[in-house]
Amino acid sequence: MATQQSDSLITTEVSNSQTERANKPDKTVISSTDLDVFYGGEQALDDVSIEIPEHKVTAIIGPSGCGKSTFLRCINRMNDQIPACEVDGELRFHGTNVYDDVVDPVALRRKIGMVFQQPNPFPKTIYDNVAYGLRVQNQEVTDEIVEEALRGAALWDEVNDKLDESGLELSGGQQQRLCIARAIAPDPEVILMDEPASALDPIATAKIEDLISELAEEYTVVIVTHNMQQAARISDKTAVFLTGGKLVEFDDTGNVFENPDHERVEEYITGKFG
Repeated sequence: MATQQSDSLITTEVSNSQTERANKPDKTVISSTDLDVFYGGEQALDDVSIEIPEHKVTAIIGPSGCGKSTFLRCINRMNDQIPACEVDGELRFHGTNVYDDVVDPVALRRKIGMVFQQPNPFPKTIYDNVAYGLRVQNQEVTDEIVEEALRGAALWDEVNDKLDESGLELSGGQQQRLCIARAIAPDPEVILMDEPASALDPIATAKIEDLISELAEEYTVVIVTHNMQQAARISDKTAVFLTGGKLVEFDDTGNVFENPDHERVEEYITGKFG
């Protein structure tokens, strides 16, 4: 459920990193055209067309059940795991429809990593957690690559002296950053995040938010969040999905939160429904 707001819209405070990214021209890396998704007879996404820019943070917001996570899972074909799922329309990565028969989903996921809502480290050492994705993809594993991934996830300084200990012994926030390290170790281009901080305390959440801004310097980040203040704090673009799996608005984050084009979006942001 969305956090209740006053009748005024959320004011966005633009960080230095957001200002720097805003000055970069948008280059589309992911796009969809007339994307429909059905689970059996139930439509989860309805005619979604969007262009997601490279090396920026795109937030996807909306009430529960509006199709946010469904859209995220379409990007790297995680919905293939659901037998009843049917996808129509196009979803392109660098201009190639990811649902073309010639596209290998495993190869696609090497380029598009994913971090889930609940931290899910494996019952392995911290080192082996980071190395896991490299090994299953038959990529070289070196101490330097593991260290670089842990540094990229802002975790190295906290775990460099206990790499042989279990990842399950870390705190919840550390576990989530370990999962981010695991996702970036194979050097993807895109990182998808599905509510990555919803299970964390405020301090751990702040660390994840700072990390997302840093990751956007190297990666394209797409994040699903129920927390509208979080979307306003960290994202460059915001997509608003509402009931029926409809993408109602997609624009620069400041425009969406301070001057939305659609009355329904304003009502959602101000807490009148959702």
